Order: sequence, then structure tokens, then C-alpha cells
Amino acid sequence: MDLDAYVAEHGGQWQRLEALCRRGRLDAEEVDELIALYQRTSTQLSVLRSRSPDPALVSQLSQVVLRARARITGRSRPSLSAVTRFLLAGFPGAVYRAWPWWCAVATVFSLLSFFLMWFVAGNPDTAAAFIGDDAAADLVESGFAGYYTEFSAPTFAFHLWTHNAWIAAQCLASGVLIVPVFYLLWQNALNVGVVGGVMISYGRSDVFFGLITPHGLLELTGVFVAAGVGLRTGWAWISPPAELTRGQAVARAGRSA
Repeated sequence: MDLDAYVAEHGGQWQRLEALCRRGRLDAEEVDELIALYQRTSTQLSVLRSRSPDPALVSQLSQVVLRARARITGRSRPSLSAVTRFLLAGFPGAVYRAWPWWCAVATVFSLLSFFLMWFVAGNPDTAAAFIGDDAAADLVESGFAGYYTEFSAPTFAFHLWTHNAWIAAQCLASGVLIVPVFYLLWQNALNVGVVGGVMISYGRSDVFFGLITPHGLLELTGVFVAAGVGLRTGWAWISPPAELTRGQAVARAGRSA
């Protein structure tokens, strides 16, 4: 293959394709030309890859083809409008579509937590089995309230946010396996239930609910949504819709998640 002759014959088309890729706005004729040149250049690139020993030329032409492909397929660019659409439409829509799942998670979690509080408060001996008598007494006297005052407000807020965001991320990522989500939810329900039960049994329910409610409602809602969406992804491969394969069902649920 005479490489110089091949470049001389087609180089003008490659330059024209590159120029069209860099142009801000194209009219209808230029769009047609862009598509035609992209198809020809892709074929010519395949020929060069199989017959030409010049890696520099192949690399240069590959970049031109990639830019042309991105221009034709309309690759989206990050923008403020895209972020706004996500916050005002995309995210609320995804949360709404998954509401039966995360509402079910919230209901079961809340019932379990309150049952554990009632059980531990009514059976003080169980607190010793969970955390020990000394730890229970320390929790009531200073441990629980001290947790909220040990660090400065910004540090405490950052700690809480990252902790619960990590739990939510784990629920979302492991949802396809289902069992890890139940384990994470059980661990948190057990923690809330036992601590709440101990505080109630010592007559400090006002301190417990007064401190945990303001941030707990927001954080637990985030965990509930993540867990519900994660479980919905897992259910997609257990019971996919009739018109989809298991892989397609998981992919669709995963994109929404």
C-alpha cells in the first residue's frame, strides 16, 4: 500500500471532517456531509489499521472519527440546565416511581424499631444482654447526650451526613443481592430500638426523641429511599416483567436507581 498516495487522495476529506466537527452550528447540508464523511473515514481507518504500519496516522485519524461520532450522536455535556432537570424532574420522578418499595421499608423499619423500644423498655434486663449494665447507665447519664456535644456542630453534622450517606450507598449498591440490605436495615433498627428502649426505661424518652428526631427523620428517609430502590433492583432479576429478560429488567431498574 502506497501510504503517501492514500493520504494525498483522502486527506482533504479528513480535514473537512475535522473542520465540521469543530464548527459550532451545522445546517442540514453540512449535517448530511458530516455523516457521509464519517462513514467514509471510518472505512478508510479500518483499511489503514490493517495495512499501514504508521501508528501516528492511525491514532490521528482515530481521534477525528471519535470526534465525528460524538458530534453525530449528540453527546451530552454537563450543564446547569442538566443539573436543574435532575433535581426538579429526574430525581423526584425516580423516587416517586419507587415509592411502594421505600414506603414499605420505612414502615417495617419503624414498626421493628418501636417494637424493640417497647420490648427493651418493658424488660430492662434485656439491656444488659445487648450492651451491659454499666454501658446502659453511662448511656443514660451522659453517653447519649454527649454524642451530640462531643464535637463542634459542623464536625458533628459532617460525621452524621457521611455515616448515613455511606449506609444509603451500601443499601443502593448491594440491593441486587437483597440480603445485605436487610442486614444493614436490621443493624440500624436494632441500634435505634435498643438505645431508645434503654433511654425510655430510665425515664429519659424526652432526651432521646428530642435529640434524634430533628436529624433522624431526614437521614432515615434517605436510607429508606436507597434501600427501597436497591431492593427494587434486586427484585427485577427475581421477577422480571413478562416483556423483559432478567438482564434487561435489572439494567432498567439499575439505570433508574
